Amino acid sequence: MTSLTIFSFFGGIMLLLYGMRLVGEGLQKAAGARLRPFLLAATSNRIKGVGVGAAITALLQSSSAATVMLVGLVGSGLMGLGETMGVILGADIGTTLTVQIIAFKIYDYAIFIVGVGALIRFLSSRGPAQDWGQALLGFGLVFLALKILIETFTPITEDPLFGQMLIGLGKDPLAGIIISAILTALFHSSAATLGLAISVAHSGLLTLDAAMPIVLGANIGTCASAIASSIGAPVDSKRVALAHILFKVLGVIIVLPFLGLFTSLVSLASSDIARQVAYAHTFFNIAIAVLFLPFTGPFTNLVQRLLPQRVEVKRFGPKYLDPMVLATPSLALGQATRETLRLADIVQDMLKSSIDVFKENDRVLLERLEERDNDVDLLDREIKLYLTKLTSENLSDEQAARELEILAFTNNLENIGDVIDKNLMEIAGKKINASVSFSKDGMREIVTLHEKVIDNFEMGVATFASGDVELARRLLDRKIKLAQTEREMREAHIKRLHRGLKESIDTSAIHLDVLTNLKRINSYITNIAYPILEREKTA
Repeated sequence: MTSLTIFSFFGGIMLLLYGMRLVGEGLQKAAGARLRPFLLAATSNRIKGVGVGAAITALLQSSSAATVMLVGLVGSGLMGLGETMGVILGADIGTTLTVQIIAFKIYDYAIFIVGVGALIRFLSSRGPAQDWGQALLGFGLVFLALKILIETFTPITEDPLFGQMLIGLGKDPLAGIIISAILTALFHSSAATLGLAISVAHSGLLTLDAAMPIVLGANIGTCASAIASSIGAPVDSKRVALAHILFKVLGVIIVLPFLGLFTSLVSLASSDIARQVAYAHTFFNIAIAVLFLPFTGPFTNLVQRLLPQRVEVKRFGPKYLDPMVLATPSLALGQATRETLRLADIVQDMLKSSIDVFKENDRVLLERLEERDNDVDLLDREIKLYLTKLTSENLSDEQAARELEILAFTNNLENIGDVIDKNLMEIAGKKINASVSFSKDGMREIVTLHEKVIDNFEMGVATFASGDVELARRLLDRKIKLAQTEREMREAHIKRLHRGLKESIDTSAIHLDVLTNLKRINSYITNIAYPILEREKTA
């Protein structure tokens, strides 16, 4: 093998892997926003799970990517382990589409496909069209890589040593499985390994007997991504990775004693060795799905026994910010939204409880609310750090706008927590220390304004969660009305001072500061309306 052949082989492999990456990223960005609800729809029954898993993997062009997504969803509590079983089996079927496409002799048109993909990218601004162009460009590079590899392998057909080595894979299937599994783990793609096998087959170097262990090994090696993604993840996430491994390994163990029969069945599907490799990959994964689907319940129990749940004392921290889904922006933004809504629940609880400190002079509750603000600060920081890990180039315009909305809302929630902690509770402390009470009318006004702020808070959360433009407009209208109410309450308080009402005189500074800070909180709440209305203008 000459140095030029080695260089061509290395370049072809790298181009193949890069093309596969472009395909996956392009399709994921183009269809990623729809993947989350589509995946969650798979929870109703096993058959639907298989269909959804196959469809999503066909879109992502990678069963590893789909399994990594499942690891993240289960770890975040969006799906249960049992619900993922059918999806895993379906994902293994969906990934065979890539190999089927590669097996067709489209490589003669590789340069044209690259040109069309590049042209679409050049002519499109950021958006779905550019993402589809990237995917088409990736496919073109994959076919171009196959053409390079086929041309590289063609001269080697005359090398008897290389031919004997490939024949040896058919005589020692276990060695072939191990080598193929290692290659696939390194490539992070079974399609890349099988694409390489197909290019060898097109050159006439590979027999079906030698190809079968490569197919089986590639199916085992593709589990490496799921294993890597589950490291450091919750036990439920590790169980998804384990289930994927068991399906593949047990499938290979079951097929091995009948490998000769399986090879004969595959040979009936086509006389073209390259197509036989693709069919072997597809038939194997369909067989696994048919074999294991009726037993997903017992299989789930087995996985749970092999990886039991450990009882751990958890410190307060993020619940939904799963790093495993960062590669899928739509899922990551969904998880960040859930964590932000959790933060909103904490801040809302603080806001609701704050009035009780003024009513009851409850020093214990005051201290608890001050401590609770530390949790608010922690979640605010973690959400921001999580979102900074998203690569801006991988975000669509809509996703980038949503990221800004989440950052703005968490910042405003943190500001509200600070107002409650550092302002309202400090004012409440002064009231308790001074042993003074609001007048009856003064207390009623503060309670009324507080209730209006609570109502606006709930509308603000609904506006953030839904992105509803009409809600955003109503929220801004309420901001104006509340400001007017606050002014009227100030005037009413001043009138009581003019009448010489003792309670009003004793609590005047405290009373006015409470009104001011409730108005500040309302301003932070209503700020969520601005990015949503701005997004409508630019749409």
